[in-house]
Amino acid sequence: MSGLASSAKGLALRLSCAGDRGFVLRLDCELPDRGITAVYGASGSGKSTLLDCIAGLRRPAGDSLIRFRDTTWQDGERFVPPWQRRIGYVFQDARLFPHLSAEQNLDYALARRNGLRNGGPGDGQAGAIDKRQLVALLELGPLLESKPQALSGGQKQRVAIARALLCAPRLLLLDEPLANLDHAASEQCLAHLQRLARELDLPMLYVSHAIEEVSQLADHLLLLERGAVQDQGAMLDLCSRLDTRLSQDEQAAAIVVATVARHDEAFGLSELELEGQTLLVRHLSQAPGQRRRLRIPARDVSICRQRPRDSSILNILPVTLREIGAGDEARVLLRLALGSQYLLARITRKSAVELQLQVGDRLYAQIKSAALLLESADHA
Repeated sequence: MSGLASSAKGLALRLSCAGDRGFVLRLDCELPDRGITAVYGASGSGKSTLLDCIAGLRRPAGDSLIRFRDTTWQDGERFVPPWQRRIGYVFQDARLFPHLSAEQNLDYALARRNGLRNGGPGDGQAGAIDKRQLVALLELGPLLESKPQALSGGQKQRVAIARALLCAPRLLLLDEPLANLDHAASEQCLAHLQRLARELDLPMLYVSHAIEEVSQLADHLLLLERGAVQDQGAMLDLCSRLDTRLSQDEQAAAIVVATVARHDEAFGLSELELEGQTLLVRHLSQAPGQRRRLRIPARDVSICRQRPRDSSILNILPVTLREIGAGDEARVLLRLALGSQYLLARITRKSAVELQLQVGDRLYAQIKSAALLLESADHA
């Protein structure tokens, strides 16, 4: 057994699980037992298979290990069935009972929780979440009397999330819960999930193949590729490194955390403090002092040796070149230090040669756009 798998903390996993067409999920790692861990990878990388194994819906090889904190769900001697693991599971489709109203779907979860408490296996009451609290957090009040067929996709998912939480899980699994939603519904569900993460002390595993979605939620990131762990670590760290698959993607972007400093009402802008520098963004509703995550695409960052005197780009920040990636025939990727945080810049190889770039150079980064992520980032 590896050092990771022998730990009594977190979610310890040592799995081998065969799938269709010769696919095999193999991994040996430990994931945090706090915050939101995103499981990210392309379709077919093993994300859903991993969640099914954790939930007990798939049975991996007999010598596999699945242990959450101090409870072993599977090892060479035992296999705890799904209903005894105290796991909440939210799927792509809400899977609500169509003959029950939204409130009756929630009450079903409460009845199941009480059944566990009154003689069923496990402690079904410890860590229980109040129904009224969830209804308020997920804004379900106006939906309670409606049947699922009368609800939108986003509304169904919010009810499904509440139902999963009312079972008093120790761990919440979410398998691409926004995959079938339009942009507006996705943004609304993301905002509610962020609120739940702030309000509830409940670890979550969130599967997605959309990095923009993951960027808004995750504290920790597990990268899967072809059934194996490619990398894992803090979300903000992995997004700014050059040695992961994330950096090779056309959508490569760094995530930084800044603090709201003040608002410029005259121009409809807000000033953020980022490592002692000022970053201007569209006007925000947050009061000064709140922290925000920003996603800054590598393609929207250019560099220069001298600070431009006349430019329409408002955000020009001093940085230090820390690393030059291999790139491709035409382009290279740069890792730029801004205090203790990092930016990425994708520029042409020709520009890198003409600027005679070397690690350690002091440069200026021109940021064309910075995508503000939804949440106040006080937990980031």
